[in-house]
Amino acid sequence: MTNTTSANKIWGRSAFLELLKQEGVTHMFGNPGTTELPIMHALADHPDLTYVLGLQEALVVAMADGYSRASGKLVACNVHVAPGLGNAMGSLFNAKFTNTPMILTAGQQEQGHGLTEPVLYGDLVSMARPLVKWAVEVTQLEDLPRIIHRAAKVAMTPPTGPVFLSLPGDILNDEAGLDLGSATRIDTRVRPSDDVLETLAKRILSAENPVVVVGDEMVKSDALAEAAAFATILGAPVFQSSAPYGAQFLSEHPCFMGALERVQKQARAALEPHDLMIALGTDPLTMSVYSPIDPLPDGMKIVQIGLNEWDIAKNYPVEIAALGDLKTTLPALADMLARIGGDAQAARAKASIAALAATNWSARRSRLITELSDGDGPQPIDPRHMAKMITDVLPDNAIVVNEGLTSARLLDQLFPFRDRFAYHGLASGGIGWGLPAAVGVQIAQPDRPVVAVIGDGSAMYSIQALWTAAAMKLPLTYVIANNGGYRIIKQRLKSFHGSENYIAMDFVDPPIDFVAVAQGMGLTAERITDPARVRPALNEAIANPGPNLLEIVVDGTV
Repeated sequence: MTNTTSANKIWGRSAFLELLKQEGVTHMFGNPGTTELPIMHALADHPDLTYVLGLQEALVVAMADGYSRASGKLVACNVHVAPGLGNAMGSLFNAKFTNTPMILTAGQQEQGHGLTEPVLYGDLVSMARPLVKWAVEVTQLEDLPRIIHRAAKVAMTPPTGPVFLSLPGDILNDEAGLDLGSATRIDTRVRPSDDVLETLAKRILSAENPVVVVGDEMVKSDALAEAAAFATILGAPVFQSSAPYGAQFLSEHPCFMGALERVQKQARAALEPHDLMIALGTDPLTMSVYSPIDPLPDGMKIVQIGLNEWDIAKNYPVEIAALGDLKTTLPALADMLARIGGDAQAARAKASIAALAATNWSARRSRLITELSDGDGPQPIDPRHMAKMITDVLPDNAIVVNEGLTSARLLDQLFPFRDRFAYHGLASGGIGWGLPAAVGVQIAQPDRPVVAVIGDGSAMYSIQALWTAAAMKLPLTYVIANNGGYRIIKQRLKSFHGSENYIAMDFVDPPIDFVAVAQGMGLTAERITDPARVRPALNEAIANPGPNLLEIVVDGTV
């Protein structure tokens, strides 16, 4: 930074907001308290920065997470001192898991006053550090431009992720001559050298039966078209990784097989026929619960490309590991495969793709639709039929947010991913994300209908987000799949322990009235028990310019 003695004076609070705008931030998601009042005061002078109020800090961060995931942009959110940061930690864990580029800030007690340990004081930097790429407290106003610009650069440089800034009140209320500087972005559209690509191509061509596994870097690199072209030239089956929380490949491409299961036995069975895994932008085998079975078949070799060096060879040795942006690397690698492989590879790829036609995602989807085409299904409503009825009426440009867990298990087997922002699912396993995240998704994509399918248990973690949807007048449709309890926990208790003694897994006495809750927060709402009502109710909700909630009572049988 240059000497600031001749620079115009500016309040810290206004400088903070101006610096965020320099970094491309258009929305701040927050829940203010006393220490954040300087920011709220300054917002009046920054009408081009929209403040989105969430009614609890976990919701604030989840909304911001959804916004960034649906836009690919840097996002900012602000919470209230130590308790607010504590409330936000579960959502911050989710953002870390998905590498969401986010600047999370919290107001802090004035410097010096914190030494007396006043009410609400805590060591914010130490609290946040385990879940962010960088955490720091601003200790003098003159450092604020450098810190904001560094935070944005760190958040946006792959592997992207959240950062945290503690903002003491005296910094925000101070005034000084500042050089605000300017934003910096590191160009990471890089690819391996031609020599490495040639080695990679030859190794891939030497495999008898290769398989491709893709992950979140496909979305962040905007590489779906490039991945599809690569798969066509290679002619290999493509799976999403076992953590398929986004639209990471074009579903209707003839090579796409769906997602690997997050269960070791099933993942291993899907990979068993193959001798080489080509892992693209992902940790390919993220599992859930422990199993003595290893998901990677014996003898399977791996080559891996991506920008997240932590994911490369994290759990298994990799023959060829290359740092590279997928959008830039895959076309070059595809050209190399075509040049080296020649007509023989083209013929091999054509035959391989033809052989996949009976088992690929599209074929399995077609069979599933046929299986579920027996009218509207039984009553109580079968969750599988619910998923089909939802996808039956979705417009072509719809976006799906999915935290339906067991009730929406078939959604990604029925809903085709046609662009990188079409689908957003729960990633880390920490429930309560989907309902507020859908608010952020809809704000990021105002011209596309968003339908969020949420389990009743998940919804109650973050139900206050309905108020924000109403306050923002978002054309957002919530589908609450109400099975009256934590069905996934019941299933696992029965499967893992042979027990059907479902203690503390039901909420039916009293039942939760989601319609009354939604109406109390300003939404149009309806409870559905008749399967024949699902499609027309969804069409009406999607056509309504305001927020809607449909409580669909589904079969909770274990």
